Amino acid sequence: MIWTSTRDATLRVSFLEASAASVPGDGGLFVPAALAPLERIEVLLALPRAERVERLFATLLGGELGRDEAARLARETFRFPVPLVEVEPLRYALELFHGPSLSFKDFGVGFLARVLERLAGAGDRRARTVLTATSGDTGAAVAHAFHERPGFRVAVLYPRGRISPLQERQIATLGANVRAFAVEGAFDDCQRLVKAAFADARLARAHRLVAANSIHPARLLAQIVYYFDAAAELRRREARAAPPAIVVPSGNFGNLAAGVIARRLGLPIGRLVLATNANRTVPEHLDGAPYRPRPSIATLSNAMDVGAPNNWERVLWLHGGAVERVRAELDWGSADDRETLEEVARLARHGYRADPHGAVASRVLRERVPAGLPAIFLATAHPAKFEATAAGAPLPDALVRALERPLRSEPLPAEVEALALALADGWPESREELP
Repeated sequence: MIWTSTRDATLRVSFLEASAASVPGDGGLFVPAALAPLERIEVLLALPRAERVERLFATLLGGELGRDEAARLARETFRFPVPLVEVEPLRYALELFHGPSLSFKDFGVGFLARVLERLAGAGDRRARTVLTATSGDTGAAVAHAFHERPGFRVAVLYPRGRISPLQERQIATLGANVRAFAVEGAFDDCQRLVKAAFADARLARAHRLVAANSIHPARLLAQIVYYFDAAAELRRREARAAPPAIVVPSGNFGNLAAGVIARRLGLPIGRLVLATNANRTVPEHLDGAPYRPRPSIATLSNAMDVGAPNNWERVLWLHGGAVERVRAELDWGSADDRETLEEVARLARHGYRADPHGAVASRVLRERVPAGLPAIFLATAHPAKFEATAAGAPLPDALVRALERPLRSEPLPAEVEALALALADGWPESREELP
């Protein structure tokens, strides 16, 4: 599978080369150079889930990794269930929060960890530093995927006071090779610091920095899995159902980019709908306004609090760089906090407990998808992680354990110099090489 840059069409690298670099170095992002429908897609969708994901990755990466190795990486990563829950007639929630950190980020980050481990085992075995910014769930997934994994250090930057207490506990209580930095600012400040660190060649080289945000190509590729899960499970239940609309809660837009790639690979999806909260940079642009990144607004659906989404560049590239094609092929909508809470309550009356991000997607689904058409919204995080939806329900064991551990957060000014100093010092004793 050949990859190129969103800003340099002449660049051609392998998947492993793209994964080792994280970003192309020209200010753009890695994207598949060519996408064509897979052969025998109907046969693929009819397979049992485990066999389907193995065959999917053997097809996409088998030419580079070998079919057995590609299938093994997929088998080891995607072991947790992905239930499709009917909420109302022809309205479904695809629950993506049954992995180790209770969010959909476990798909991309778990696969990324295994890819990076394979790269390290095949070459330079010195420790790498996984540097990531998080608006909530990415940090927890990265921390758990790389915790005590030999050969890796982890630095997670999150906006102080702007993620839920339980999300902070998941990130900042593991210790060992994981450090959590509470940045004085918004998620956009965290993201800015990460970008600046990677742009500083000397800093990036000294710490062998690796990106774990949704900009990483391995994360992007892994996320297509659950779109295939959604289509296959709906087809199993409703053999004659029309291709479903899928509503995607969107912040940095990596999730949506993966859905576009899945559709380019021939997956029968009726309509992709992006759903944002009050951070409406993209919906306003699609409504006709100039594209205007801006500081993010804090909301209940905090993992979507992004005012300058990195992956929007990928979405545009996948549509030939033309916003008119995006408007023609996608749909969009948004929900503010009041509407989010109303949707949480409405879903509860139907017997379904939703987190704020899923509630945003469900609200937009009702507004944008006509009745009578099958539609799925992505439930991206466990509701117990958020005060607005916890409602006294018992906590999953993973969150109970996080509450029992001491908080190890480190304050950090929103300055590149402060991040450079933090990365240079303060790491605990850890194994620096892979065995």
